[in-house]
Amino acid sequence: MKKAAFWFRRDLRFEDNHGLYRALSENDEVLPVFIFDPEILDKLTDKQDRRIHFIHQRLNELDAKLREMGLGGILIVHGDVVKYWQKIIKMYEISSIYCNNDYEPAAVKRDWLVDENASMMGAEFRSFKDQVIFEENEVLKDNGDPYTVYTPYKKRWLSQFSVDMANPYPSQDLLSKMWKGRIPEPYTIERIGFEASDLQVPEKDIDFSSLISYDEHRDYPALDSTSRLSVHLRFGTVSVRKLVSQALKVNDTWLSELIWREFFMMILFHFPDSTKKEFKGKYSAVKWRYDEEDFKKWCFGQTGYPLVDAGMRELNATGFMHNRVRMVTASFLVKHLLIDWRWGEKYFAKKLLDFDLSANVGNWQWAAGCGCDAAPYFRVFNPHTQLDKFDKNLEYVKKWVPEYGTTEYPEEMVEHKESRQRALDVYGRALGKIS
Repeated sequence: MKKAAFWFRRDLRFEDNHGLYRALSENDEVLPVFIFDPEILDKLTDKQDRRIHFIHQRLNELDAKLREMGLGGILIVHGDVVKYWQKIIKMYEISSIYCNNDYEPAAVKRDWLVDENASMMGAEFRSFKDQVIFEENEVLKDNGDPYTVYTPYKKRWLSQFSVDMANPYPSQDLLSKMWKGRIPEPYTIERIGFEASDLQVPEKDIDFSSLISYDEHRDYPALDSTSRLSVHLRFGTVSVRKLVSQALKVNDTWLSELIWREFFMMILFHFPDSTKKEFKGKYSAVKWRYDEEDFKKWCFGQTGYPLVDAGMRELNATGFMHNRVRMVTASFLVKHLLIDWRWGEKYFAKKLLDFDLSANVGNWQWAAGCGCDAAPYFRVFNPHTQLDKFDKNLEYVKKWVPEYGTTEYPEEMVEHKESRQRALDVYGRALGKIS
């Protein structure tokens, strides 16, 4: 028998899973595997991390489905990835490891190591495109360089796209070829060093027709007018091909958001140093304020600016923040408070349930003016104007800042006009615009 393993990572689903489809199509029996990696888990300080709870919960659902079918389940382990693959190849007599491509710098390095070690043991490593429509070098300028501005990238993306690229891979129809032998029961969440959280995950099976007016309502945080699918896209509980197919039917603006996601992924792939360094190097001269007290006020929603505070409190309470409010809160930190964008990026990375490295870095550098296709340095969101435009009746603010309008609510920690001018002066000197 030809036996292979499928390595689940950012693709926690049986349906329309490219790598899984290839593994099941090309082998007699496939061992499903998930490895909780200490290189990732050991950096997480919150033992009730909602993302770990989400992954653990989802893996249990997938495992249970296989066992209900009379199959073995999923081999779920916790430990060094390379060493575990050496054990799995030997113990289960695996000839091939299948998975889907990951584009983050650490993941690229990890996969290279697994590939090298598998090859030395006589096993093949096979990885496929699954979490994007176009990857790596598939959307490039005419001269072969990667795009660093979104609009021309989007135009080229659309010009190269054809509807058959969103056709599903019917992996769910081949599940009978999953491993039939005995597999140990899944680890408890405590065994990997974590605890259950207050996790509340939006539904992934939504009525897509509700997004027909997405472009008209998406900026209003009090309205339930976004898909809330970002966490499912992040962990692959839904296929990007399914979402692109639906976006083509319901709303071009929503499709543009999916293309933005791929743009940032490919920026990170081509420019891995951008996770720590300004994409536009000249912005490294900006003199940031490393004020921990001001940063704490921002983190805990105590700035005196209600839209900023509502956003931060929503983030802390739920692991989610509306996209319009993400822009306002980020702009406030880097422009009004002049605090290093890396501090904000790190905090969002810690709290966001849908945290995705490429989008998080890309959007924070956009807000700070130092990223690819970034907002100009002199663009400073006015939190008062943003509140008047997008939450005029204070529905969103009152939900998250119930003491707003009373003496219990803090005064503004900085004055908008003064802090805006300070930001323009600091940026201007760093960029040589003023002396």
